[in-house]
Amino acid sequence: MDSPAVALAGLVKRYGRAVALDGLTLRAERGAVTAILGPNGAGKTSTVEICEGFRRADAGTVRVLGLDPVRDAARLRPRVGIMLQSGGVPPAARAGEWLRTVSRFHAHPLDWRALLALLGLAEHARTPYRRLSGGQQQRLSLAAAVIGRPDLIFLDEPTAGLDPQARHACWEVVRELRARGVSTVLTTHHMDEAEKLADKVVIIDRGGVVAEGSPRSLTGAERQLRFRARPGLDLEELLTALPMGSTAKESPVGHYVIEGHVGPELLGTVTAWCASEGVTADDLSVERRTLEDVFLELTGRELR
Repeated sequence: MDSPAVALAGLVKRYGRAVALDGLTLRAERGAVTAILGPNGAGKTSTVEICEGFRRADAGTVRVLGLDPVRDAARLRPRVGIMLQSGGVPPAARAGEWLRTVSRFHAHPLDWRALLALLGLAEHARTPYRRLSGGQQQRLSLAAAVIGRPDLIFLDEPTAGLDPQARHACWEVVRELRARGVSTVLTTHHMDEAEKLADKVVIIDRGGVVAEGSPRSLTGAERQLRFRARPGLDLEELLTALPMGSTAKESPVGHYVIEGHVGPELLGTVTAWCASEGVTADDLSVERRTLEDVFLELTGRELR
């Protein structure tokens, strides 16, 4: 049986007195998209840089495609694609010339012209890198990362700063890679991106994994009833009238979330209670709990 695309066990990384990774254990399967989520400072960048061989862990084991990313770098490098958020391209290099040059470093590259067209860069083939917009530079970096037909690709915030059309084009590239059996590990701050693309989501915080699973397993099957009303309503009174197992909270102020079996009974109870309190339930909606809801519950709402 093939080893995982990425297998990390007991990973520790310190920068002076600061602990970036504190015994992190993570597994990314082959042929799947694994999204690593976490607030700023959670350890995402350190994790990915160790996998890429740019940093050494202070403790723990690291295997990428069954190999050590530092000791076996020469064997691993041709099999891994890496997309950086910025940099790595000479400012004066023309987009098409740069991608063609990168393609020549690989034995069986994708067609660089077709890749430019797929990512909406064909008309900018002769544009110097420095004159491309931020989003166009991002797409060129993605093209350079995938052109060598890697077995595994690391994507660091692949759609940061992109407009909706460009984001969807990048998503199509990731989906096509998965269909070809390519393993993908991506970091992103876009929760909808992780929900749409990832087979597995790993949420890390303070150097360790706090939750992992498919997007659906993390968000659950239960739906939520949401509405706006005046702040400070007495939710204890509401809970006594709701079906067993329901929860109610005010988060943020003036925004109410009811979780449980959201059916006609619960909906009627909530609207009747609001009427008895003399308040109008504005923007009343029934939704499935999102990955962003889970993320905030696990990592908190404070800025870092």
